[in-house]
Amino acid sequence: MDFLTLIQILDATLRASTPILLACLAGLFSERAGIFDIGLEGKMLAAAFFSAAFAALYGNVWIGLLAGIAASMALALIHGIASITFRGNQLISGVAINFLAAGLTVLIGDTWFNLGGRTPQLDGPARFQSVTLPFADALQGVPVFGPFYADVLSGHTVLVYVGLMAVPVTWYVLFRTRFGLRLRAVGENPAAVDTAGISVIRLRYSAVIIAGLLCGIAGAYLSTGLAAGFVKEMTAGRGFIALAALIFAKWRPWYALSACLLFGLLDALGNRFQTLSIGGFIIPNQFMQALPYILTVVILAGFVGKAIPPRAGGQPYVKER
Repeated sequence: MDFLTLIQILDATLRASTPILLACLAGLFSERAGIFDIGLEGKMLAAAFFSAAFAALYGNVWIGLLAGIAASMALALIHGIASITFRGNQLISGVAINFLAAGLTVLIGDTWFNLGGRTPQLDGPARFQSVTLPFADALQGVPVFGPFYADVLSGHTVLVYVGLMAVPVTWYVLFRTRFGLRLRAVGENPAAVDTAGISVIRLRYSAVIIAGLLCGIAGAYLSTGLAAGFVKEMTAGRGFIALAALIFAKWRPWYALSACLLFGLLDALGNRFQTLSIGGFIIPNQFMQALPYILTVVILAGFVGKAIPPRAGGQPYVKER
């Protein structure tokens, strides 16, 4: 593999890992507060559709982003009402959101645009454009660092940098603020938090809303940054991959970044090497494309028993009288 190919793979890795990273951080907030969120996939899908749809209708990608975030947060509120207010089964609620989003996006898309559930192709101001970082052109000729900075770190849409910045922000909020301390405490021992006079319900709703915000950005990036429009089921299991990355990272932000970059790397390798020959044996394209999903199964099978989730995760809180 030559250096140019390596740079291209790393560039594709960063692009592919961004929606997974944002969804993973969304699940991190939610599950740290004790609310399991299987519905990451559905919220991303709804956000991807409404972002592309409103961007196409109004010709403005920022309107699309706001619409996608609003759709994701609406589904997050539904999940919160079902699992926090009515103390329903959190896993069933998440699965229901996935089915709801999968059906509604196609139905509404076909009604609005008559394109079989797709949205029109986006271009110009209806899409997020690439951002060139400062001094990228000047540093292009510097050995190793120059191409890495100019071709890997630079040239992405603003939402890629939002995803990267969300990692230290998440770490700071969860581990260096009073809100984060209380949020983590709710996921471990909600009764103790309630005894201290802090609202468990308010904190859990806050976590669910933050998860909806991050999933909204992730979905918007899929349809208005990574792609140029919405197509049916375009999330392609990224929400479930984000859950696997969250387990692999043991619910920690910096580990989550590493896990998501690993999934992004496998996705980039699968797209780059349609066929791969090792010792005369040709690995088929289907196997290369399936690498991220194979790793998801391996992680869930091998690490789910070793990773210890928040103790109150998945358990509705009933206030003692």
